[in-house]
Formats: sequence, C-alpha cells, structure tokens
Amino acid sequence: MNGFLNLLKPPGMTSSDAVVQIRRTLSGEKVGHAGTLDPEAAGVLPIMVGKAARLFDVLVEKEKEYIAEIAFGAATDTQDAQGTATSLSARLPSMDALAACLPGFVGDIMQVPPDFSALKVGGKPAYALARGGERPKLAARPARIDSIDLLERTGENTALLRVRCGKGVYIRTLCHDIGLWLGCPAHLRFLLRTKTGPFAVAESITLEEWIESSDKARLLWPLDAPIGHLPAVRVDASFHGHVINGRPLAWPRGEAPPAGILRVYCGSQFAGIARALDGKLKFQAMLMEKTDDVQTSNP
Repeated sequence: MNGFLNLLKPPGMTSSDAVVQIRRTLSGEKVGHAGTLDPEAAGVLPIMVGKAARLFDVLVEKEKEYIAEIAFGAATDTQDAQGTATSLSARLPSMDALAACLPGFVGDIMQVPPDFSALKVGGKPAYALARGGERPKLAARPARIDSIDLLERTGENTALLRVRCGKGVYIRTLCHDIGLWLGCPAHLRFLLRTKTGPFAVAESITLEEWIESSDKARLLWPLDAPIGHLPAVRVDASFHGHVINGRPLAWPRGEAPPAGILRVYCGSQFAGIARALDGKLKFQAMLMEKTDDVQTSNP
C-alpha cells in the first residue's frame, strides 16, 4: 500500500508510538509520520505509508491550525499542564483584557523555545538538559502567527483560543508569553491540532477505525492528494516504459518549462515528481507501479 493516512492522534501517545501502532497492522510496509505532535497533544498527524515517504520534502506543512486551552494562575517549567508550577497568582485577567492583548502576538514575532523541547543544545536535546537540572540556553527564533481568535471562556481561569500559524510555532510558549503580557502566569492546558497543510481533523481517522478496517487501502489518501500545490504536467501514456524506468524525457521544443518541482502524470496515472532541467524532464521520485491501478487525483 502507498498513500497518506490522516490520523487523529489521541493525547498521551507520542508520534513515534502512533507510527509503531500503524506499522503493526501492515506487513513489511514502510511507515513514518510527517510532522511531530507533542505526546500530550491530540489532533491531525499525517502518516506516510510505503512510497509516500518519498514525498515528505514537498508536503506543505507551513499552514497549521490549533485549538488551545490557556489556563491562568500558574506557570510551569514545561509551559503545559504536565509540568511543575514555577509561579502562582490569584489575579486573573478578564476576557476583555485577554482579547485586547492577542493582536500583539499576530504577525512575525520572535519566540524563545521552551526548555523542555527537542531542539539540540550542544548536541543534546534541550529537554534532556532540563530534566538533569541544567537550564538550556535557547535563542529566540522567528515565528509567524497568522491569527488568534478568542473562542470562549471554559472556566474561571481558562479560555479557548484558535491559532493559525506557520511551522515551528510553540503554542505552549505562546500561552506562557500571553500570561507574561497580562501580568498573570499562564500555561497550555490542552492542545488539539485541527489542521496541518491539507490534512484537516474533519477528515481524520482514529487509530481504532484504522485497526478495525478490513479495507485499509481505502482509508489512505492517494499519493498525489496532498501535493496539489505543485504544478502538474502530463506525458502521453505511450511513454509508460520510459517513465517506469525513470528516464529523462525531452521537453517539447519551443515551450518554456515551469520552474520548481512538478507533479507528473503518465496518461491518467500519477507518476511522481520531477524537475525540468537542461531541456529534459528529470524525475526526483518515480512512484508509478508497473500495474498501477491506484486511484489518483486529477492534475
């Protein structure tokens, strides 16, 4: 089987554990995840099956959306509900004050990653240093937040936020920094990733649904489904043999080839990705099978 599984990861499971669970249901297929989700977070986790891993570098994962519950009154060393409290306060901000501060975090900002993160410091993960009692020195990094919506108050000291952002944004750090802005310690209580690139929670599949399915191939997205942002070119089906062998194909004379990576279709079948170089179409990943009857999207 080749394709993408739009998995709804439950809280309390690492992204690697999710891959292991999926791999156990398949015989010999390569399985990996595209974009890590924190263990305590839930939500969309794209899983690559078979040849899908060869498309990892061209997947769009810059656009992400989260539903986050922020809790005021306590900051923690991990910046989420699993950490140890580092400061407490009985002073809680109003919903009006929270709503008023959110625009200050929208746009291109600088964000200091949390001490308990997987970023390497001197060759070691920051969380390993933090667990050993050492304070890792992490520099501020550029981050992009497209929008923050205040959805509702969920308790005396909690509220739901919808955050749309780019790759590499730490939502728990965002909650921590909002607390600093408002003069009240805060942390991330719960996180749900509702979208990453084209994968959305509305079309996701639970691990239980995957395990119980007798037709797992039907649950996989076609290889070309999440790369519709790439320009498409089509070659005649008569070139099937050349394509299967990954041979460069001459670009038609007089036509200006598009720049960048392209989706290539041989007849009606998705063949892989390629670049137009030196007057030829050269494959970077040839993904078509000799008897490829897998459903594909239209270019």
